[in-house]
Amino acid sequence: MNDPRDATGVWYGRYFATGWEVPENSFIAHLEEFGGAVEGTITEPDDTGRSEIRRAFVSGSRSLDTLAFTKQYDPSGPLAHSVAYSGRISEDGTEVTGDWRFSGYHGSFVMNREIFSAEELDEDAAVDEELLIELGDPAPPAWRL
Repeated sequence: MNDPRDATGVWYGRYFATGWEVPENSFIAHLEEFGGAVEGTITEPDDTGRSEIRRAFVSGSRSLDTLAFTKQYDPSGPLAHSVAYSGRISEDGTEVTGDWRFSGYHGSFVMNREIFSAEELDEDAAVDEELLIELGDPAPPAWRL
């Protein structure tokens, strides 16, 4: 991922309604971007009481700093409608802010993620390996083979 605005990753967010009976809620979005096309899933707490979580599928696009997608709730769950999202990705690629709307309802959303460099991930793996050696790990885990 050379472009920091590439939408690929795990995003943690909240959405808010503007003057409507739609309660504020949190969500986790798992997004993948391929050549500007964005797909993924969203899970969020189900405040209707019909299940613990709601699932939705995401399909959309990103161009430069603009991310637009449709969140289609899983029709086998408590909701079956779709919601249109449009937002701007920060220059460092760690935050998206924007608006959502469906069927006359609208509001705002924000989602954030952490971006780790390859060096940071390598350092974490080295520390984990050193800890395993110190603890006398009898067999190397499969990920080190």
